[in-house]
Amino acid sequence: MANYTYKAIIDGKTKRGTVEANSLERAQDKLKSEGYSILEIKEAGALDKDININIGGKVKAKDLTMFCKQFASILNAGVTIIMALDMLGEQADNKTLKGAIKGVQTSVEKGSNLADSMSAYPKVFPPILINMVRAGEASGSLEVALVRMADHFEKDNRLQSQIKSALTYPIIVCIVAVAVVIVCMIFVIPNFTSMFADMDMELPFMTKFMMAVSDFVRFKWYILIAIVGGIAAAIILFKKTSTGEYFFAKLAMKVPLIGNLTVKSSAARFARTLSTLMASGIQLIDAVESVAKVMTNRIIREKLLEARDQVAKGVPLSKPVKDMGIFPPLLTQMVHIGEETGNLEDMMFRVADFFDEEVDEATKALTSAMEPLIMVFLAGIVGMIVAAVYGPMISMYTGMDNL
Repeated sequence: MANYTYKAIIDGKTKRGTVEANSLERAQDKLKSEGYSILEIKEAGALDKDININIGGKVKAKDLTMFCKQFASILNAGVTIIMALDMLGEQADNKTLKGAIKGVQTSVEKGSNLADSMSAYPKVFPPILINMVRAGEASGSLEVALVRMADHFEKDNRLQSQIKSALTYPIIVCIVAVAVVIVCMIFVIPNFTSMFADMDMELPFMTKFMMAVSDFVRFKWYILIAIVGGIAAAIILFKKTSTGEYFFAKLAMKVPLIGNLTVKSSAARFARTLSTLMASGIQLIDAVESVAKVMTNRIIREKLLEARDQVAKGVPLSKPVKDMGIFPPLLTQMVHIGEETGNLEDMMFRVADFFDEEVDEATKALTSAMEPLIMVFLAGIVGMIVAAVYGPMISMYTGMDNL
């Protein structure tokens, strides 16, 4: 017989305790037969398998996904909002989210509604979640609203992960290539430099160039670090300016392959966010404004704010979206059909799934195109080093053959 510690709900209250049984399954059966709804159960003294290494910081989409899923499941079990928040606060891995949940719980206990309590933590709970919760409270379907938000955050997180994974590979390869070049400049080229110094011959330009670069890296590395740091700082500062933000936003949409991925991912986010907001009962004008605020690309964000102004004047949304000249024609057509049929919410939900698949294809296309380009880049670097090292040797052997 072994002892098992548990956390369970009975009569609407959370209870912790221990139960003796031959196995974990027997312990669960015993508790269920007594009317307990089990939340956690493990053998007494056993270590948790999942070690929490999250030290807080920014609340990510996956954290919000789990929050919404667990919240909806607990509410469906008949638990009150206050008790649900108490359980969620104990289970949250992210310490920032844990603190916010505890604060929301305290506010709700004092009589505030859930949406207003969550709005006190704008850096944790985004406006779209707060609006959805508010609508769920008003309609008595909070569980449905939370389930839909969980789906929204999950798909949006997957979308962002796809983009990051597509860009991570070439960045890592470039970093490795730079590291290899530095190692060659510090340890390989100098060995050949001493040998070339004993040769009474004119060295090729490439060899002289590599030797000069090697000497610069070895003896004036601090200047190189200062130059690289200065360029990086200048780019970061420029990106924070209005002109720089606009420049990089335009660049992100114009660069081959990356531009296609940027536009399609923005189209997917636009459609899904608009559909989710309209499902919560938010007016179209306010929904378009909220969609604009979640867009990371400044040009798209400003164009959508202009579209909001047009909608406020009575212009159908499909017209300013088409005039933007950014999103694919299919998105514009679906917006128009949704307006004509009075079913814009459902149309945007469907088109978001379509563009999710398009983002998958664009990500694969980017990765496939980057692989040969990276191989050519690496071959060029290796070729320059080989030419610099073996060029004088080949010239020397050729001269000897002519004697």
